[in-house]
Amino acid sequence: MKKFLLILSILLLGNFSLAAEPIEVNFDDGIYHIILHGEKIKKQIRFTSSETLITNKEMHKNTKALLTINAGFFDPQNQKTISYITSDYVNLEDPRFNENLLNNPVLRKNLNKILNRTEFRILECNDEGPKYRYEIAPHNSSVTFGCIIRTAAQGGPSILPNLNLEEEFFIEKKNGEIIRESCSVLQKTARTIIGLKDGEVHILIITDEHPMDLYEVQDYCKKLGLERAMAFDGGSSTSLNYKDIEVISTKGDGAGRSVKSFMQVFK
Repeated sequence: MKKFLLILSILLLGNFSLAAEPIEVNFDDGIYHIILHGEKIKKQIRFTSSETLITNKEMHKNTKALLTINAGFFDPQNQKTISYITSDYVNLEDPRFNENLLNNPVLRKNLNKILNRTEFRILECNDEGPKYRYEIAPHNSSVTFGCIIRTAAQGGPSILPNLNLEEEFFIEKKNGEIIRESCSVLQKTARTIIGLKDGEVHILIITDEHPMDLYEVQDYCKKLGLERAMAFDGGSSTSLNYKDIEVISTKGDGAGRSVKSFMQVFK
């Protein structure tokens, strides 16, 4: 009987040790690679926003989240969004109400491209498949029949399967030459990236220790075998808070840049 109980205990402990943590964090060469495992965690992810700009650390602390990263783009002058944010089926942030975006003649001319930038979605579905599903798609793309968007954040550009710099108006060309660049997409800088592989979320926090341009990011995502990937706001906005891990991409007082929207995982 004792021998049987010993074998049973070993088997149980072995199974426990093999079970993947819902939030897996790896760090190598200045890059945090976070994987969100399992079905349960899909209900724990929510995109949030703040009426005024606050740091990632402040939002993480105020909401008592398990994990917090920065998400969509924003206008630091008027503190309004440049990215759509949806939470609990409600549209929290709409860039069409940002007067700086609408009043700028260059941006207004390319507004359709900006408003259709790529977004990350969690869908709630009522068909025979999984109830909650991840999706990376252009904002204006239709949602799968029988599904609704539970939470989503727009960012851009798409990185995989294609790097849509011009299509999402992150660069502008004239006679084949780049005449305008936004969000430092061609520069080596810190990055916040989200991707999908085998139905799981992969988050890359590319720190100042290993800055990348988006072509390098695309190559890195391909090496990881990601099927789809997109960027959130990066550079000095790149932020991460998880347990005792904190990424701040700005210097100065060490508090980090204040941002508008966040991807959070709750208990």
